[in-house]
Amino acid sequence: MQTQILGLVTPLMALFFAVTFVVLWRVGRMKRHVFGFGIAYALSAVGFLITHFLPANAFYLFHATQVFYTLGSIMLLASVCERAGQRLHLGSFAVVYLISALALGLTVSFSNDVGPRLVVVNMGYGVMFAMGVTTLLTARRRSVIDVAIIAIIAFQAADFLVRPTLTLLFEKSIPAEIYRESIYYSLIGLVLGVKGVTTAMVLIGATIAEWTNALRESSERDALTGLLNRGAFEQSMRNLLPRAQTEGRPLSLVVADIDHFKQVNDIWGHQAGDQAISSFGELIDQMVRGSDAAGRIGGEEFCIAVWNCPNDPAKRLAERIRQGFARLEHASLNDDIRLTASFGVATARDGETYEQLFARADAALYQAKSSGRDRVENAEERRQEEAMPKPNPKPIELKRASAG
Repeated sequence: MQTQILGLVTPLMALFFAVTFVVLWRVGRMKRHVFGFGIAYALSAVGFLITHFLPANAFYLFHATQVFYTLGSIMLLASVCERAGQRLHLGSFAVVYLISALALGLTVSFSNDVGPRLVVVNMGYGVMFAMGVTTLLTARRRSVIDVAIIAIIAFQAADFLVRPTLTLLFEKSIPAEIYRESIYYSLIGLVLGVKGVTTAMVLIGATIAEWTNALRESSERDALTGLLNRGAFEQSMRNLLPRAQTEGRPLSLVVADIDHFKQVNDIWGHQAGDQAISSFGELIDQMVRGSDAAGRIGGEEFCIAVWNCPNDPAKRLAERIRQGFARLEHASLNDDIRLTASFGVATARDGETYEQLFARADAALYQAKSSGRDRVENAEERRQEEAMPKPNPKPIELKRASAG
């Protein structure tokens, strides 16, 4: 009876963590990899329960548990890899599972000893976790939490590969009918429990850290567009400018403003204006790179800091956004109405502050507005034009009127 109760500790604990991850995913509106953690623990819990309750000498016991343990392992690895921005090669995992399943079928058919079965299935899990570690090591991100996750997955791989062989060296042969009374069964319950708790603690810590970052970032985001708000964008620029000057990289600033926006609010209402702003912000977010920073700094005014980008490519980016916005359809406006935007572009000079850079880009934007709107003006081109020597005016020759 005591053995039966102790055998339930690991699956109940796995179910508790499964529920915990699902609640975190739901309440915190986390990304889907957190939900994947919950599914992985739920599948593992089913595998634990099958091991505990099915007849110990049933030929299908190891086949059934292998299915759920494998699915749980793949789900866990796929989730941690997705969190790191990597993708598993599921075909390779399917091959490992099929080879393990075939080898397991042979050991079940030819021997009543569970020892070879344990080695086969655990070797399969070990290879899968080792493949997961290899995938995680190719990710660019290397925070403390990322290293902890890699370490815990590597520990899982080592345990699956080493533990069964070491245990069987001491226990020799384990007949199927006494499997649950063996030293190995007692050991595996303890080891799986420790691994389950340790892995869950690391993943819960990673999830809470992501949740905290998401809450912090949400306070820095404009609610209507999802871009940085004015304060966050200006702080980003004050970080990027010194870095660009230190590393010798070009940094360009694009300032944009929706044309005739007041008329949109006056004719179609503020809701239509909000939808136009939201559409413009979404378009900008799609056009910029992950290394760039984009923000809404005013009512209908936007800024883009284009990292490691000279002046001409920055102007081309502004032109692509201008053309894309001019083609957008707006459900809240008349079908034949298209909105436009004007742009000013400037590239940072040595020792220039954000305020100085913004003033030049904003002046270029003003020039675009005064020159007819729906256009891109470049502060650097205007500077070159102003620096060009002007031709000397020719003296006016007065001609005498002919007599008669």
